[in-house]
Amino acid sequence: MSESQLSRLDRAHASIAHRAGPPAEIAIMLGSGLGHLADAVQGATVIPYAEIAGFPLSTAPSHKGQLVIGSLFGRRAVVMQGRLHLYEGWAPRDISLAVYLLKRLGSNSLIVTNAAGGLNPDYRPGDVMLIEDHLNFTGFNPLVGPNDDAIGLRFPDMSRAYDPDLLELAAEAADRTLQPVHRGIYAGILGPSLETSAERRFLRAAGGDAVGMSTVTEVIAAVHAGLRVVGLSAITNAATGGPDQQPDTVEEVLANAAICGDKIEAILRELLPVLPQRMS
Repeated sequence: MSESQLSRLDRAHASIAHRAGPPAEIAIMLGSGLGHLADAVQGATVIPYAEIAGFPLSTAPSHKGQLVIGSLFGRRAVVMQGRLHLYEGWAPRDISLAVYLLKRLGSNSLIVTNAAGGLNPDYRPGDVMLIEDHLNFTGFNPLVGPNDDAIGLRFPDMSRAYDPDLLELAAEAADRTLQPVHRGIYAGILGPSLETSAERRFLRAAGGDAVGMSTVTEVIAAVHAGLRVVGLSAITNAATGGPDQQPDTVEEVLANAAICGDKIEAILRELLPVLPQRMS
């Protein structure tokens, strides 16, 4: 019989609790090309995923695969420098374990970032999108299977998965940096192949503004665990699927993600100090 999720969580937490220090107020999950944001953490304790009992290992390009815990823009934070993806072969419950561990380390809020293609023709590579909601096209849900009430509700409400109040705080933070941002819907797919042009047109018709291969699994788990979520997408490539659609490369995606990373760091510098300390 497979180990329960709560048992896995207890074991993972016990293996690093003596190194984690005081509880973290805020958790941040860094997407492709955005890992350098962890360099801003002061007094950092770095814990490689390989040193966390039963924890999955990140294999995606540019994902270092480590927790960075310390002070970030005046707040105690735990940063996932490297996320986990379904396309790497991890099960949804492996990815949700990471989210539950962030909560166990003390976090009340989760900031998710990702690299995404721009389905919306108004978006350009290098733009930043605040996530208002998502579409789950991965075919998976991390809550399938036995539920443990000690982690979260059996049927969590997802109608406000991205906390409206935190979204407004993020928008105000972006305003203070004088950086224009979009607000839109993130469409999550399985990957790792990029979308066909027909798929991109379909995702746009379904209501998506940006598309990527992460985030939806983690956000479902975060809502399940009672975390307040705010999301930011780095628009790394045009993905309209139109007649002028150009081929995409990983190199292009990572280069544009780095450009967005500077913008997202500026937004987080303004956002973190005003995030609520406790759940309202």
